[in-house]
Amino acid sequence: MEEKVLVEVKDLKKYFKTTKGMLHAVDGVNFQIKKGTTLGVVGESGCGKSTLGRLLLHLHESTGGQIIYDGVDITGYDEKQMHEVRKKMQMIFQDPQASLDPRKSVKDLIGEPLKNYKVCKTKDEYETKVKEIMETVGLAERYAESYSHELDGGRRQRIGIGRALAMNPEFIVCDEPVSALDVSIQAQVLNLLMDLQDEKGLTYIFITHDLSVVKHISHEIVVMYLGQCVEYAKTDALFKNPMHPYTRGLLDAVPIPSLTGKKLSTEVMKGELTSPIEPKPGCRFAQRCPHATDKCRGKDIPLREIEPGHFVACTLYEK
Repeated sequence: MEEKVLVEVKDLKKYFKTTKGMLHAVDGVNFQIKKGTTLGVVGESGCGKSTLGRLLLHLHESTGGQIIYDGVDITGYDEKQMHEVRKKMQMIFQDPQASLDPRKSVKDLIGEPLKNYKVCKTKDEYETKVKEIMETVGLAERYAESYSHELDGGRRQRIGIGRALAMNPEFIVCDEPVSALDVSIQAQVLNLLMDLQDEKGLTYIFITHDLSVVKHISHEIVVMYLGQCVEYAKTDALFKNPMHPYTRGLLDAVPIPSLTGKKLSTEVMKGELTSPIEPKPGCRFAQRCPHATDKCRGKDIPLREIEPGHFVACTLYEK
């Protein structure tokens, strides 16, 4: 039986107005996320990953394209309509300290969505629900009256995960949820997210710049460069056979903890990112690409399916 598609994005765009022109933060991105799976989104800082995640939840309004959630086009939804949809769609933010109100206790932070949506009819029901959520995300009951600034980064991120889970959502945008944490704590939080996915059938979009993290948690991966998707494939296929020169460069930049370990290739990314403000048609990576030719400039290069389920936007694979 074919898996159900929960989230689909078609030609999604987000442009920001600047004094120098329109900044193309997200520019014509397409993908699908099947129910119960994780789509990893990777790329350098400034490539539009976080903006993409925020567009899905209407924290930014899109400039163009479509966002289809569970078969329904929610692109034009207003604040009232999104209030209902957000019961099913939640977000875990990158910096737990910045996303949590320092004046509220752990109990109040986790219970805030329950109050906003008037889920609990009695105080006892509310207390029980908060206690259950804390238990689910591995926060000891003794922290209920503590404040977020009194806890370490791992426990603060667990509060963020607890808040996201409070409404029993189906879909969670994880915006670099472990990038601010120590490696040992990262592993705990990643394992918690994967366990919750197995238990509750959750669907994630996992935004990160860390390829070892995305390999661990994702079923499929989108590689972004300056607002565009340059490669899109199943995780195993992408790591086994990275096709786009940018993807290969990203993988080459990952340190290998072995004296005899070999890199996939010896391609080194040189040069600086071109400006995302009013970009010219053509491959945006051409300036840094060792394989760039005249074919890469002058016209935009669409994503093509080179192997089953493996899409690449590169002239190297044109027939």
